Amino acid sequence: MVALHWLTVLCLLGAATAILIRDEVSARAARQWLLEIHRHFGLLVLALFFIRLAMRARKNTWSAAGHSLAMRAAAWLTHAALYALLLIQPLLGWALSSAQGKPVHFFGLTLPALVQADEDRADTLQTWHTEVAWVLLALITLHVAAALWHHFFLRDGVLRAMLPQRRRR
Repeated sequence: MVALHWLTVLCLLGAATAILIRDEVSARAARQWLLEIHRHFGLLVLALFFIRLAMRARKNTWSAAGHSLAMRAAAWLTHAALYALLLIQPLLGWALSSAQGKPVHFFGLTLPALVQADEDRADTLQTWHTEVAWVLLALITLHVAAALWHHFFLRDGVLRAMLPQRRRR
């Protein structure tokens, strides 16, 4: 789960970086290349979502034992919202590309369109995709703040448990 967590983080950072750099680039070929990178990272987030969901369900790692009911509820709600957005955001991007009439490729495969090409729908999906990105950023910020709070104030090892472990020799 730790590896999947950090792979998801890297994919989210990759998607955000590619699209932010794209906004600063004027060369058409470079802009298209950065958009493809953004789409690939988004689709990787979608794939990781399903893998993480299956692993969490199998290992039953949803509880935060040893904490108050309020803290467990806040953690569950935040994680549920994060998981929902990790599903919704890539699907919105995929649907947006479909609505723009642009094919979506994933490592050489052309994925089916999720919706018919429609300019008005594309405008709406673009707005939703951008707004969900901001909500996702806010939830990630809350998630990081909670991890730091656990580490520096509660000193309960939650953050250490999520850090990649170094191999012992």
